[in-house]
Amino acid sequence: MNIALMAHDRKKDLMVDFCIAYCGILAEHNICATNTTGRLVMEATGLPITLYMSCKQGGDQQIGARISYNELDMVIFLSDPSGKESYKEVTEICRLCDQQNVPFATNIATAEVLIRGLKDGMLDWRDIVNPKKSGK
Repeated sequence: MNIALMAHDRKKDLMVDFCIAYCGILAEHNICATNTTGRLVMEATGLPITLYMSCKQGGDQQIGARISYNELDMVIFLSDPSGKESYKEVTEICRLCDQQNVPFATNIATAEVLIRGLKDGMLDWRDIVNPKKSGK
């Protein structure tokens, strides 16, 4: 499966902790991320991650394009709705995920449900929806 990771600044440490906790599951899949989030996760976990630009430079649009082309199977975007960062990109990523039926988490509770579901095979239907994608 192809998984995208994104996090607002105040949620980056939480994303790193999440990825450390679920490193064994994530290691079985292809991971991409916006630049800063991806670098922090790579340094903490050693996971290979395809890096896109930071959100401020258009990384959210790069991930959005992959969603639009149905190249992603899950998106975890830990957002900070009370922060100064724009919530606009969260709304746009959510819209794209809804259009393509891509599972999407914006908080740690939903991210854990998705990652555990991934481990248990509950997202295998994505292989039927998108059989031509490359996976590990």
